[in-house]
Amino acid sequence: MSDTPTMTFWDHLDELRSVIIRVLVVTGLAAVVAFCLKDELFAIVLAPRSSDFITYRLMGVEPFSVHLMNTGLTEQFMIHMKTAMYAGVLVASPYIIYMLFRFVSPALYDNEKRYATLLCGSGYVMFILGTAINYFLIFPLTVKFLGTYQVSPDVANMLTLQSYMDTLLMMSLVMGIIFELPVVSWILGRMGLVNAQMMQSMRRHAIVAILVVAAIITPTTDAFTLLVVALPIWLLYELSIVIVRITE
Repeated sequence: MSDTPTMTFWDHLDELRSVIIRVLVVTGLAAVVAFCLKDELFAIVLAPRSSDFITYRLMGVEPFSVHLMNTGLTEQFMIHMKTAMYAGVLVASPYIIYMLFRFVSPALYDNEKRYATLLCGSGYVMFILGTAINYFLIFPLTVKFLGTYQVSPDVANMLTLQSYMDTLLMMSLVMGIIFELPVVSWILGRMGLVNAQMMQSMRRHAIVAILVVAAIITPTTDAFTLLVVALPIWLLYELSIVIVRITE
């Protein structure tokens, strides 16, 4: 990246185009590799549907298996492509963030660069952490309950691959966004829009909101799964209070 201050508007557009092309190439290559590693990719994606998954073994869950089916002619191929693309974006995300930051950083002061680096790094780590917690804890509990729930032994579950993948991706995205709460709280604290005393006084309201969000994320009827989902979100809220207090 050129740091010269005499760059014109069109020079900046050329730099942005170069960044976008590089990002697309790296993401595309990562997606192609993920597409070629089909067995390994779907061994990871489909692991929570069986009692052999590490979470179930640690919890001592009785043996079970959720059987998936395909109902469309092109559905499996399209899901394969979409999953590979998501995997490519996830793998290439550090490079994407680095290139975007490298493009913007010449316009920032030194203190702004430090804050931007901290913001991007912490935001990325928290998103990955939320996605990992969903994959290893929240989504398996949801699959175990909803995939084996029956109103009668005469009614067998016939779950589609599309439904399984949509639920996994949606819950991963939601949990990744929720885990940005400490980062957002830090930004609001730096702007003076919130303070620790305000967040402490709203703790009861926040707990109610957390339970509602947890109920939406995991539409199950058992209190255990609800508490498992609500607990990390509540801990995030308490962590946000600490971060805002330090910021003050």
